[in-house]
Amino acid sequence: MSDAPRRLFAATGVELEYMIVDTESLDVKPVSDELLKAVAGDYEQEVEFGNIAWSNELALHVIELKTLDPVTSLSGLADTFQSHVDRIQALLKPLHAMLLPTAMHPWMDPHRELRLWPHGSDVIYNTFNRIFDCRGHGWANLQSTHVNLPFGDDEEFGRLHAAMRLVLPILPGLAASSPLMDGRPSGRLDTRLDVYRHNANRVPAVAGKVIPEALFTRADYEGLLLQRIYDDLEPLDPEGVLRHEWVNARGCIARFDRMAIEIRVIDAQECPKADVAMAAAATGVVRALVSERWSSYGSQQLWDAERLAVILTDVAGQGDTALIHDEAFLRMFGWNGPAPVSVGDLWRHLLSDGGSEGVPDDALATVQAIVEHGCLARRIMTATGPAPDKERLLAVYRQLAQCLVDGELFEP
Repeated sequence: MSDAPRRLFAATGVELEYMIVDTESLDVKPVSDELLKAVAGDYEQEVEFGNIAWSNELALHVIELKTLDPVTSLSGLADTFQSHVDRIQALLKPLHAMLLPTAMHPWMDPHRELRLWPHGSDVIYNTFNRIFDCRGHGWANLQSTHVNLPFGDDEEFGRLHAAMRLVLPILPGLAASSPLMDGRPSGRLDTRLDVYRHNANRVPAVAGKVIPEALFTRADYEGLLLQRIYDDLEPLDPEGVLRHEWVNARGCIARFDRMAIEIRVIDAQECPKADVAMAAAATGVVRALVSERWSSYGSQQLWDAERLAVILTDVAGQGDTALIHDEAFLRMFGWNGPAPVSVGDLWRHLLSDGGSEGVPDDALATVQAIVEHGCLARRIMTATGPAPDKERLLAVYRQLAQCLVDGELFEP
């Protein structure tokens, strides 16, 4: 994103992650370095194409596509990303590889199959690996969609952070896409979030409760949240390699270097059309909260992380059918109906009562289709059944791979 501060909702930055897999077996294939070399001529970790960049993210079987500078409208962005997906697919073909969507590989063994970027001296990746051991699912097997929303000053930061903290718990109800791990159903629709929140257990302050603490000024955020992370990491990282705001692994993190807050709880979907729709839906509801459509800024600030984390855990487990019992939380979103209410029904309410303002028509239609047919994880489980064998998993994930090729939603 640009160094110039932007006002609230003036632009949006989006990052998408996809797996690289073998064309025949669908096993992970750690060749992102060869892919990037094919276009850069050398083993570069990032290659730019106008406002879109391709980059490697820790694991060598993952490729990230991102906007280098935030876009003023999400309209048309899915088509732009899809064109880059198509180009990557063509470059992977000679390597007998292709892209696979969703937030977790269904049968990857991260302890055996993880390969980190091997070129040059990447002190950051090596430090992460030394401290946390990146071979687990929480580091090696997770893909997400990140959404960056800008703020122009401290007042805007506080309002944006307050709104995002409330939206985080309900996003997996729309975006969960990771119901399988180690070749079988995990029992949770958003398994990625479950392994993600435990990946830094050696230094618990790094991820906290995933929901960030109730902090609404830069001084408090840096002095209380970030400083605690840095202090707890210091015995393990005395050189301060990880002493940067991006080491914070909460579900949304402040990036004061780019004057934005980045949402990280959205699972990667089946195609860019769905990924961008997730970004649009999240932005629409955050925008409505910031405008105090349903609740005041003061009331939004009162929510502690632990109470919100309980809701997030339930929703990550059950997706769109999770029931929200907390009536005070529901009132933050203008819900005046009976409680409990399913997350799916809450999203229907939000989209029809101001939460879709600024959402492009094509993205809104995609979100509405997802609300009606269920999050991707639920559709995957409908297709696999409760006890799928390897043959069934291969068939379903080949269909998901085709959805990425076609740029269409997955239908069981």
